Amino acid sequence: MVNFSPEDIEAIGVPVSMGVLICYMCFIVWNLAKESKAGKVGTFVLFFVLTFGMVGFVAKSIIAKVLGLE
Repeated sequence: MVNFSPEDIEAIGVPVSMGVLICYMCFIVWNLAKESKAGKVGTFVLFFVLTFGMVGFVAKSIIAKVLGLE
């Protein structure tokens, strides 16, 4: 039996679950654009505006790794 500490589970679980959540939210935005018949420009605007927070979350993680804060 492999013994995982809570920190090990968290170190694996949080990035994986956030990645799945981000993919699901992108699917929701795509489905919203498709159902509303937004067109190319409308779909771009929806993705740009509604996924801006997700980009910020990913950027925060990358910046923390580069600066050695993690």
